[in-house]
Amino acid sequence: MNTTRRTVLAAGASAGLALGLASTATAAPAAGSGPHIGILLYDGFSLLDPTGPAELLSRVPGATVSMIAERRGPVRTDTGQAAVVADRSLAEVRRLDVLLVPGAGNRGTIAAMENPVLLDWIRRVDRTTTWTTAVCTGTLVLGAAGLLRERATTYWASADYLEQTFGVEYVAERYVRVGKVITAAGVSAGIDMALYLASLLTDENTARAVQLAVEYAPDPPFDSGDAATATPELKKLALELLAKSQT
Repeated sequence: MNTTRRTVLAAGASAGLALGLASTATAAPAAGSGPHIGILLYDGFSLLDPTGPAELLSRVPGATVSMIAERRGPVRTDTGQAAVVADRSLAEVRRLDVLLVPGAGNRGTIAAMENPVLLDWIRRVDRTTTWTTAVCTGTLVLGAAGLLRERATTYWASADYLEQTFGVEYVAERYVRVGKVITAAGVSAGIDMALYLASLLTDENTARAVQLAVEYAPDPPFDSGDAATATPELKKLALELLAKSQT
């Protein structure tokens, strides 16, 4: 009898959850009715740069998030140990509401900055975007495409290069907005930028709900993620770890 009762209660709870989900799905905008967000992939990108923002931005009501590369198919990360599948090629994408360019290790970043096909596509798509964004050294790729103005942020170790090469002021913030260009600092900062972008695409309350939906409440075990307070020894070790992990 108890077993039967528990089974019925479990079934009822499941049905209630299903009804709640159905109601939510009915009320939400249809997929594709909102902003079209394209994330550029290129060989040697850093895994969290595109996937962190994608996790949040795919929760924006009605949004469509696409991974885009020169050719459809898997694109390898900087470590060579993982790949993300690009479901659209550059030739298939002419317009976007939002463009996001991830960063990479030295090999990937330099290759992207010297790739005329990528840079030309970024420039053409930028003409149609509401927001053009970058994470980490993706900022340098935007710089190579001629899209940076006044100030920007990037990975802390690339700050001097950013200023000397592109003539913009480096700002040590998690994300920086200049006009329609939003740049994020290194890797994990792309998540913060994505939340800010979600608020621009919708409203603050929706962005807060997205943050809660993915339970983004950072509480790391160490207070060592800020280059401004890191020791020279820790910076040296951090860069060595990156270099050794990248192919």
